[in-house]
Amino acid sequence: MTSVLLIGAGLSTQSLIPYLKNLIYTHDISLRVLDQDIGLAAARVGDSLLNCSFDALDIRQTDALEREVSAADITISMVPAHMHLSIANTCLKYRSHLLTASYLTPEMECLHDEAKKKGLIFLSECGLDPGIDHMSAMQLLNRIREKGGEIKLFESFTGGLLSPSSEGSNPWRYKFTWNPRNVVLAGQGGGG
Repeated sequence: MTSVLLIGAGLSTQSLIPYLKNLIYTHDISLRVLDQDIGLAAARVGDSLLNCSFDALDIRQTDALEREVSAADITISMVPAHMHLSIANTCLKYRSHLLTASYLTPEMECLHDEAKKKGLIFLSECGLDPGIDHMSAMQLLNRIREKGGEIKLFESFTGGLLSPSSEGSNPWRYKFTWNPRNVVLAGQGGGG
């Protein structure tokens, strides 16, 4: 059985946790959800299932973090980006694969060689934004460059498609699903 540890049960996990709970039945996994707020972790997990548990965790408590990560095959860090590094270092120490929903930082990138040497996957944000959006944009930009073209301007609004029932009178047909602070931080990073 593959043990999956999810650290952080904030808003971004509203769809992730039900998805992972479904994998308990189809992929022989156990799921443990931890958050500094045990009430939030309990609410996100909802109905109790065999092979699914929750608890409180303050990642600043090194012993507790190590105890949890050492029992996990895969650790998913859904804490704020500036908190991933301590979790990543613990994953290296206890040989747990790591997934995060944050952009790759230089500090996290420095762990690449050690993770690779230990046969671990450390995977940062690669979803729609910036992942699929940036990959498809780079594919197009590379094709233009290969044909001798020059890019003078690139603008992307990224995002996904809204369901027709939620569009209303939204002229961009776009909704923010991120923490607004993270939208501003992402915008400061440039368009790739």
